[in-house]
Amino acid sequence: MPMQAQEIEHLLRETFPDAQIVVSGDDGIHMAALVIDESFRGKNRVQQQRAVYAALKGRMDGPAGELHALALTTKAPE
Repeated sequence: MPMQAQEIEHLLRETFPDAQIVVSGDDGIHMAALVIDESFRGKNRVQQQRAVYAALKGRMDGPAGELHALALTTKAPE
């Protein structure tokens, strides 16, 4: 079953409670997320994106994953 934007945001908010999070997309399969969080400071882009994928708790894993594609933009606050 496809994931809705608010469900993705809820999962991300559990791991990044103080982050600025914007999730967009309306098909529930191909989505985009902007996550700006202080915990990303000093981490490279791969480390930041791995943290976001971990927050999704396996929802993108394998062919049975609920979320097929998530375009990510991650950064620390300016």
